[in-house]
Amino acid sequence: MERLNKIWPPLAVLVAIVAIWWYVVVATESLIFPTPAQVVSGTMELVEDGSLWEHIGASLMRVGMGFSLAILVAVPMGLWMGRVDGAFRTLNPVFQILRPISPIAWIPVAILWFGVGNASPVFLIFIAAVFPMIVQTAAGVHTIEKRYLRAAENFGVSRSKLFRQVIVPAVLPEIIVGMRISLGVAWLVVVAAEMIALRSGLGYLIIDSRNAGNRYDLVIAGMIIIGLIGLALDGIMRLLEKLKVVRWRYGR
Repeated sequence: MERLNKIWPPLAVLVAIVAIWWYVVVATESLIFPTPAQVVSGTMELVEDGSLWEHIGASLMRVGMGFSLAILVAVPMGLWMGRVDGAFRTLNPVFQILRPISPIAWIPVAILWFGVGNASPVFLIFIAAVFPMIVQTAAGVHTIEKRYLRAAENFGVSRSKLFRQVIVPAVLPEIIVGMRISLGVAWLVVVAAEMIALRSGLGYLIIDSRNAGNRYDLVIAGMIIIGLIGLALDGIMRLLEKLKVVRWRYGR
């Protein structure tokens, strides 16, 4: 019963939105904007010819590669900046300047450096994800209570052991939060990233459907699919927050 009480309010809102959408399109007799039924019909076309799964797989592959590269760079960089004051004072202003720049603004640079293949969207997704994760990880290290670090130092704990057994477990909740934020931004950027002369991915599907015959049913279908996958990805990241090694800090 409790689970049902959590599910039905958002479902009711979604049903109301679809009903209003359907009514407005029918009432205005729009010849361009599709009804929900037309969107479902267009989606089934993509499912039947298999192109939908190809587009989803291509987008997830690019986001996975860019996001993984961001983790490999951001987590060690954030830990280092959090522990070494000189590194933080030197690099933090640079990252704070780069962080607000929209990944879309990097498109000309990406094309210049990497051409129009898969490397360009992966680079854009990397740029979108890496800076929030660095900042969040460094901030997490700064929130560690100094008494934990002093206690470890008083017991003669080596630097590597201090990182493994004190700093990383203490900052892990902040790392997960940074990963969740960065993944959301990375998935948000995928549409713009796939505008770079690619022929696969959900971003390409939306642009191609608009240009090839004004298939707005497929445009809306692509938008909805992107939203649903984004919701699923966020749900996966929230599951990581429930791990015991992460929950201890939230329970304080």
